[in-house]
Amino acid sequence: MLAQTIMLEGKPYVVLPREEFDRLSTLAKAGELPPLPEPDAQGNYPAVEYARASLARKLIRDRVAVGLSQRELATLAGIRVETLCRIETGKHTPSVPTVDKLDRALKRYAKTKAKGRGAK
Repeated sequence: MLAQTIMLEGKPYVVLPREEFDRLSTLAKAGELPPLPEPDAQGNYPAVEYARASLARKLIRDRVAVGLSQRELATLAGIRVETLCRIETGKHTPSVPTVDKLDRALKRYAKTKAKGRGAK
């Protein structure tokens, strides 16, 4: 990666290619995983909320691991970006077909990306 440091008003700034900035922004957002719900007084977790948050966290990790933005994954999976956003924030419980679409898109993209690296 090529990056250049410049000084503006006595402060150092780094200039880097847009693609690298987008990649780093995506990684930073992955650190903002939806929290898991707190257990009740008996130590039990609310099942639906826990399942939503767990799915959201796994989906975000998998998406970032292969280097996709939400928009890119939604397009590959054939779903709306808004739907993926609601799933990743834990506000929506997706249907099984939607989860299957996302899973297939992630696996397909990871496979093509791995082939691309092997060809170089």
